[in-house]
Amino acid sequence: MAWYEKYLSIYDKPFSEVPQHIVTETRERLARLQSEEPLASIVVIGYNEEKHLQACLWALSEIDCRYPVEIIGVDNDSTDRTAEIYKLSGIPYYTEYQHSCGYARRCGLQHAKGKYYFDIDSDTLYPPQYFNIMLERLMRPGVSCVSSLWSYFPDENHSRLGLALFELCRDTFLYIQHFKRPELSVRGLVFAYNADYGRQEEYRVDIIRGEDGSMALALKKYGRIAFVRNRKARAVTGYGTIGNQSMWQSFVDHVRIQAKGILRIFSSTDHYEDTEDNLVKKK
Repeated sequence: MAWYEKYLSIYDKPFSEVPQHIVTETRERLARLQSEEPLASIVVIGYNEEKHLQACLWALSEIDCRYPVEIIGVDNDSTDRTAEIYKLSGIPYYTEYQHSCGYARRCGLQHAKGKYYFDIDSDTLYPPQYFNIMLERLMRPGVSCVSSLWSYFPDENHSRLGLALFELCRDTFLYIQHFKRPELSVRGLVFAYNADYGRQEEYRVDIIRGEDGSMALALKKYGRIAFVRNRKARAVTGYGTIGNQSMWQSFVDHVRIQAKGILRIFSSTDHYEDTEDNLVKKK
C-alpha cells in the first residue's frame, strides 16, 4: 500500500463528505506540531481548494519531523469552503485578496517566522520524511534553496506504468537541465529556501506563472540550488499540469514545448525575458 492511499479517501471530495473524526484528529496533531520558535515555516496556500486542502493538512499533520516547525495557511480569497477548512484545522491563516500564486506565497513569506520557508500546495500530499530530508539538504553550507521531485496519483485515465514512464522521462530531462539552468527545474509544490534571502528578493507578482523559478533564479546569488532525489521526499499531486488527457498525448505535448528552447540547457543565465502572454495585464 502506498503511503498516500489513505488520504485519497477524502481527496477530491467536498468537505461535507469528510468524516468529522479526520478533521478533529488532524487539528489535534497539527496543534502538537506547532512551535513558537520554528526553524522552518511550512506555508500552505490555497485558492478554492475545498476538495483537496483537508487531505493535504491530514498528511502534514502526520509528518515525522525532527526540527521545530510552524504550519500556516494563506487563503487566496476563495469562494468555496477553503477558509473554513483552515479555521477548523486550528492553524494560523491569512487572507490574500490579490489573486495569484505569487501574491499568496509573498503573503506567507511576510508572516513566516522560521529561518527556512517551505512552499506547500494544497492539492499536494507530502510524505512523512519530506521535511527532514529537505531541511537537512537546505541547511548545508552554500545552499540557498532546494527542490524535490513529484509524482501523480494513478487513476482510471493514468496507469501506474504510464505514469512511471512519463515521470522517468521528465525526471531525466530535469536532471540534465539542472546543470546549467537549475532554476528551470524548480517547481513550487516542492520548493524550500532560506527565508531571509527570499525576503531580500520578494516574489514576482507581475507574471502569470514561473514565480518560483524566478525566486530560485534570484536566490542563486546567495548559494546553489540543490536537488533532492530521495523517493522518501517525493510529493504526490493531482493532474493540474497534465490534465485528463492520455499519458501519451501529455508526453508529446511536453516534448513539443521543451523542444522549442532545447538549446537553453547548454548555457547558464542570470536573466530571462518574459513573453507577453506570461505578463499580468495592467488594469
